[in-house]
Amino acid sequence: MTAEAFVRSVQLLSGENGQRQVGYPWELPAIEALRSGLELHPKVTYLIGENGSGKSTLLEALAVAAGMNAEGGSSNFAFSTRDSHSLLWRSIRLVRGARRPRTDFFLRAESLFTAATYLERLPREGGDPLASYGGDSLHEQSHGESFLAVMLSRFGRDGLYLLDEPEAALSTQNCLTCLRRIHELVLDGSQFIIATHSPIVLAYPQATIYNCDEHGLEQVAYEDADPVRLMQSFLGARERFLDRLLSD
Repeated sequence: MTAEAFVRSVQLLSGENGQRQVGYPWELPAIEALRSGLELHPKVTYLIGENGSGKSTLLEALAVAAGMNAEGGSSNFAFSTRDSHSLLWRSIRLVRGARRPRTDFFLRAESLFTAATYLERLPREGGDPLASYGGDSLHEQSHGESFLAVMLSRFGRDGLYLLDEPEAALSTQNCLTCLRRIHELVLDGSQFIIATHSPIVLAYPQATIYNCDEHGLEQVAYEDADPVRLMQSFLGARERFLDRLLSD
């Protein structure tokens, strides 16, 4: 039986007096498409697309609208090294389900170092803040090890988890470990929203995949997703690809 989604859908709101917001990121086709609403899968929803298509911008806005820190972490994280996130989160409405998440986390490969530093600086009077992250400093592990430590130790049942390009921190083998951990947590009632370029991370069965491009947002099958098709084409004809790519 599938648990009800914590966040069922997201919709872009009009500005003051019903006006459409202008400028970045509101004019990105993928963001503009949110006016019709975007349904989220109760288990796993993926956002894919080229760099600059808006997938990470949308994921960040979802995280902040849900109460999480823009630079990564849970709703309990209160740090900011640079106020660089967009104000898109103020312009979206999350349609929530009847369930409320027991925990949450926005995991960004690019800002994990900053989140790790924040954890180390927390006061210890109420207990070791690193206990929920495996007990060891995330700085004393490799980037990939610390990323997995958060997923394996900090993530728990009935959680709302947003992952921004997790493959940036992980080896191919650990992308498989990530996929396995996602499955364990889904079975325990968790919901994931993931922006990715990785065909492995993208492979969770029966998930919803949205492609962000110049046409907006389109739901696609795994086999039709650009990261999958391009990787299959490259591996199936590597020499031909390289000849064409590297030719004078």
